[in-house]
Amino acid sequence: MSLVNLPGLRQMITEISNQHRLPEDSVKEALREALLKGYERYRRSQLMDKKTAQFGEDYFENFEVELDVDEEGFRVLSTKIIVEDLEDTDHHISLQEVQEVTSEAQIGDSVVLDVTPDKQDFGRMAAIQTKQVLLQKLRDQQRKLIQDEFKDIEDQVIPAKVLRFERQSVIMAVNSEAGEVEAELPKREQLPNDTYRVNATFKVYLKKVREGVHRGPQLIVSRAAAGLVVELFATEVPEIEEEIVRIVAVAREANPPSRYVGPRTKISVDTLERDVDPVGACIGARGSRIQAVVNELRGEKIDAIRWSPDPATYIANALSPAKVDEVLLVDAEERQALVLVPENQLSLAIGKEGQNVRLAARLTGWKIDIKDTARYRAEFEHRAGAGVGVGEEE
Repeated sequence: MSLVNLPGLRQMITEISNQHRLPEDSVKEALREALLKGYERYRRSQLMDKKTAQFGEDYFENFEVELDVDEEGFRVLSTKIIVEDLEDTDHHISLQEVQEVTSEAQIGDSVVLDVTPDKQDFGRMAAIQTKQVLLQKLRDQQRKLIQDEFKDIEDQVIPAKVLRFERQSVIMAVNSEAGEVEAELPKREQLPNDTYRVNATFKVYLKKVREGVHRGPQLIVSRAAAGLVVELFATEVPEIEEEIVRIVAVAREANPPSRYVGPRTKISVDTLERDVDPVGACIGARGSRIQAVVNELRGEKIDAIRWSPDPATYIANALSPAKVDEVLLVDAEERQALVLVPENQLSLAIGKEGQNVRLAARLTGWKIDIKDTARYRAEFEHRAGAGVGVGEEE
């Protein structure tokens, strides 16, 4: 079988592997694909003069390149179908021609043939095409390796270092098996309390691994995702890691609608162990565990509350730190609740610009209306005395 010599092939593969931090098998695969593209270019130029020449997407699917690292060269092989009347020499071979080699050949059988062109015939144009495709294939191999590696740790927390700034995004470096990989922290995923400086390190939540061919970073990371809080608590609280305590729900407002309101998170926890206080486990001795999470999130307020199967109790807990007098489940189907609180707890229950009640509603999944207990009861008695039922207009 003929061979197109590539002097220094073994060394070239090793150097490319080291330079691009790719396994040698990935480099060989990229080189095979690039050489095949080069052969396609060469073959197209040969057939271009033929008016009948048509090249579909699958025209060259029966061709492949075989690398010979020991002999430092390559061959082009083609799988052809045996036919009686030969019209397409790229995909077919005549029965008569094959029977000259083996009498057992039959129409419809397939044979693999060496179609390697002479190096001189291969041409400068095809060589240039091969080099261009090789660079692209190497980039594709790197993307695939990154996708395969990071897809397994999607939705987890990883350390990242600030590299530079592009428009409103922060470009960060994340360590991988192939070395440093760039990740994008978009504006919407940043925290207002963070100070992003070059070489500063942060824990980020791996939100998405872009698949396919994309310009720029393939990894999208977040500092604003609720999952970041979950993973930070799982790191700080052994009981969560050991599944003694479970996180039931998280409601986070990392970027409040008003600049006068700071970031805040509510997290509800539960346990099946009678002797374990799930909220206390999350807070830790002297608040050490929850403070570690707060510090990582640059001072973000975090409320850890006890989950309850009883909606009224759960809603009352969710409005912490406000003290609640009573929770009335107005419409269970529509999940609407009326919460009564003392006058001095009203503003605390609602929160600055409604943040506390907004997060409590998201955490519990109930629409929450908050009223002053004394005023509500006075209005109720007035309605009752006037003969007006609850919810009716006078």
